[in-house]
Amino acid sequence: MWSVVGGPFLAASALLVLAGAPKLKDPMPLVRAMRSARLPASRRLVRALAVAEVVVGASALVRPGRLTAAAVALSYLAFTAFVALTLRRGGVLGSCGCFGRPDTPPTVGHLTVTVVLAAGAASLALAPPAAPVWAPVTPELAALVGFAALVGWLAYLVMAVLPTTTPAAVRSATAGRS
Repeated sequence: MWSVVGGPFLAASALLVLAGAPKLKDPMPLVRAMRSARLPASRRLVRALAVAEVVVGASALVRPGRLTAAAVALSYLAFTAFVALTLRRGGVLGSCGCFGRPDTPPTVGHLTVTVVLAAGAASLALAPPAAPVWAPVTPELAALVGFAALVGWLAYLVMAVLPTTTPAAVRSATAGRS
């Protein structure tokens, strides 16, 4: 299973770290996003969630296995539920702060990415790698890391960049410059 979902799993884990870190510095975008979805939120709660996100992601990168894959899957299931709720309720007019970017509200593409990453991590939790994955360093491992970087970059583009290219987002971004 590792050879099939290892790349997406590593990408999902790295994205947890990269998305959690900005919320440690500035939790307010997610606080506002959670409140707009009518969920309880505070700076303290968001920072605690961000710490958990970073710890889960870093642990999964260092030691991919059943437990860390389950934690990554649960994280992405929670994100999926939040994105689905905000899409259904029409909340979150701005960013959740995951990538430190303004004006990147959740989209169906964002929902799709979180579902796929949750499914990949869940499948790895059911069939974890049999041996340590970081040794020995082989061409196959290098290819897997490269594939993970590509998957992570594409997921980032779908979640953080693509929403800024919609006609409404372009109008919003250029309205202040006229």
